[in-house]
Amino acid sequence: MSSSTWEIVTSALPQIITAAIQYTIPLTLISFVLGLLLALLTAMVRLSPIRGPFQIIRGLFWGYVWIFRSTPLLVQLFIVFFGLPNLGVQFSPWTAAIITFTLNVGAYSSETIRAAILSIPNGQWEAALTLGMTRRQVLFRIILPQAIRVSLPPLSNSFIGLVKDTSLASSITIVEMFTVGQQISAKTYEPLLLYSLVALVYLVICTVLTILQGYLEKWTSRYVPTQH
Repeated sequence: MSSSTWEIVTSALPQIITAAIQYTIPLTLISFVLGLLLALLTAMVRLSPIRGPFQIIRGLFWGYVWIFRSTPLLVQLFIVFFGLPNLGVQFSPWTAAIITFTLNVGAYSSETIRAAILSIPNGQWEAALTLGMTRRQVLFRIILPQAIRVSLPPLSNSFIGLVKDTSLASSITIVEMFTVGQQISAKTYEPLLLYSLVALVYLVICTVLTILQGYLEKWTSRYVPTQH
């Protein structure tokens, strides 16, 4: 590595890491937590035995999931940030990104949570209800703890995917890691080097998260009998 290349690396890498700490990681964490809450609400509504006029609510949640799972995330970002101002609704880049990522995560994760809940044998509901427990108690004490363990791997994959998807926030002027790499590349005329550095930082973050996912899966499965 030549001295000039090394100087670019030592100058650019701290800036890329700073952008990750200031924007990429907070954007991922906030959006994912809010998205999980929305996903749980959506899954509960879609699984609830509501009848009559309240079925409209279930239909609205179904429509929300259908729209956000059937359209590209980049298009969703553009609609929220560039499109809604035509209707008099305007958000800052940070707010628009959080709203879009939250809605996107909520749509995908709701299907994961819904499938995990449905995977729990119906006999557990019946057994708990015969013991005098309410449906709420059965849900939060018996069903959801098991569903969390089942849904953990796909939800973890969604979280890691969101880390990478935050690079799309550069399209609405958020100066995250990818944007910093672009800016430095334009000054140094070293696109391969700069984009490789950005990829390296993403690689390190996602590798750490993958390792943590493995430990978390082992911890949540500690009481599950192993198959021999």
